[in-house]
Amino acid sequence: MSQAQAASQEAQSPALDHKLMANAIRALSVDAIKKANSGHTGMPMGMADIATVLYSKFLQFDPKNPRWFNRDRLIISNGHGSMLPYSLSYLTGNEKITLEEVKNFRQLGSHTPGHPEVDFDAAIETTTGPLGQGISTAVGFAIAERALNEKYSDDVDHFTYVFLGDGCLMEGVSHEACSLAGHLKLNKIIALYDDNNVTIDGTIDLAFTEDVKKRYEAYGWEVSEIDGHDPQAIEEAIAAAQESDKPSFISCKTKIGYGAPTLEGQPKAHGAITGDDEISGIRENLDWPHAPFEVPEEIIAMWRSLGVRSPADERNFDIDLTKLDGVIAQLKASFAEEKPSKATRQTSGACLEEIVPALDCMIGGSADLTGSNNTKVSASKFIGKGDFDGNYVNYGVREHGMAAIMNGMALHGGVVPYAGTFMQFADYARPAIRLAALMEQRVIHVLTHDSIGLGEDGPTHQPVEHLSALRAIPNLYVYRPCDGVETAECWELALRSEDAPSVLALTRQGVPTVREADPVNKSSLGAYILEECEGDEPEVTIFASGSEVQLALEASERLGGDVRVVSVPCMDLFWEQDGEYIESLLCNGSIKVAVEAGIRQSWDRFIGGHGIFVGMDSFGASAPAEVLFEHFGITADAIVNAVNAKKNA
Repeated sequence: MSQAQAASQEAQSPALDHKLMANAIRALSVDAIKKANSGHTGMPMGMADIATVLYSKFLQFDPKNPRWFNRDRLIISNGHGSMLPYSLSYLTGNEKITLEEVKNFRQLGSHTPGHPEVDFDAAIETTTGPLGQGISTAVGFAIAERALNEKYSDDVDHFTYVFLGDGCLMEGVSHEACSLAGHLKLNKIIALYDDNNVTIDGTIDLAFTEDVKKRYEAYGWEVSEIDGHDPQAIEEAIAAAQESDKPSFISCKTKIGYGAPTLEGQPKAHGAITGDDEISGIRENLDWPHAPFEVPEEIIAMWRSLGVRSPADERNFDIDLTKLDGVIAQLKASFAEEKPSKATRQTSGACLEEIVPALDCMIGGSADLTGSNNTKVSASKFIGKGDFDGNYVNYGVREHGMAAIMNGMALHGGVVPYAGTFMQFADYARPAIRLAALMEQRVIHVLTHDSIGLGEDGPTHQPVEHLSALRAIPNLYVYRPCDGVETAECWELALRSEDAPSVLALTRQGVPTVREADPVNKSSLGAYILEECEGDEPEVTIFASGSEVQLALEASERLGGDVRVVSVPCMDLFWEQDGEYIESLLCNGSIKVAVEAGIRQSWDRFIGGHGIFVGMDSFGASAPAEVLFEHFGITADAIVNAVNAKKNA
């Protein structure tokens, strides 16, 4: 906060008593966990002093306007300690986290779930719990802040603080993200490490003996070590970190379960402390003689005096897509007229050539596959070491970190992140992709080389089960366009999807243009009739996606006039249509066929258990793409033969 803000706050505030304020966090956490008979007491008790100093001395926030865009962000990476942020929200006067919500900790329908779930109105910036995700997501927050600061100066100028523990540091994703943060010199991120020497199984030397401080120094972070229960040391360390030209890592030596008479510093303090004698001892040790959930008014007043008032005339950072309609219409017309036989990764790149300069909110990237993913365009400018006047990140070979970082960008607001890798490596990124879906964030994953069609690189690089696996994630929209026209439509849908992430599954091999430039976005239906049968009802319905749509059309031509071909660019959208539309494509007596160069798993809802599936039931092989499609029987001949066999059975 500014000196003027601090002076104003000091003039209006009651005298602050650090010990009483920190113990209020500890007491509320113990009381809520005792009532729920479930939770993690150790972290809130151990990090209460750090939180108190951060809020009372540094954090830029407005409890009456928790969505203030230029607020500091606090990310709780060790999310099992969720009673810490809930206590802080209640104590500082957040209107959503009332005392009743604290009492309903971990109960159905409460705003205080067992692990923090993103809720800006409750001052919860991101969903955490899977360890390592919070610190990695925080890097995305910091990138977005720096990039927007380059455009808007003081309108976007704030810090990203992170609380994290040993588990976060052990998880691989934190290595990926923190390495990149150091490389980029993200000086507005400050990590406060709960260095308590304890994990669930025992002391950390059971499995974790590396020198964490040296590791972060090697990443390029500013590193310090302090007593995490010494308010003055905490304050001095954060103040120094704010002046650094690097990201900062403060190792705070703490005692897990601080104040517990027999469990302080012990592995058992990690979980719920619910024993009556232990809780009685905590109250005695903390000199907290108050009843459960009772915080004296004078202590509430101390906490409620914190924060600053956000400006009433704040700049609007909403995503503006007003130019998108014209861009997509022009792209569809161009593809339909020129009818390129290009890979959809190439037509996706052509889409981005027009979209990126039209929408200045886009920040792209790739996991060291820029030329293959076609995610960098002429309007792209690299974000480099300490230089954030750009819109493209070289993520390096860090698929999981990249996905988590993009989540942070989307959560921060003001930007739309997209980035690419090979679809095979979606498994590396899956935990962060799942969290994006859970958090309802607009994150766009460009996953190229989507099948055995990538050819000679072989089965290690050929996704077979990945389409079905990704489709299994709720609220994730998986798009597999068949040509440039559908690719443009899918980009439009992904960009307009404000409350969900998207995957664009794109080919390496060329595909013909089969669509016309319809004014309506047919892909928005999820599945639609691409070629209608000649009669009133089809004898055969062939469903296909992506590169296999051309095979369905070829087979239809050879089978005769009673065949309907349905393109299925997005199953997720199809199942959201009304029942009448779904029935119009599925509920008839035709022979049903699905064609996709992946496994069958997600297709049975279309074709039933007795329908024909032409696709993969094994891993791939190393050979040219055309050889592989023939070898695995994904051809027009295979479709025709299977249909004729069914007719004659």
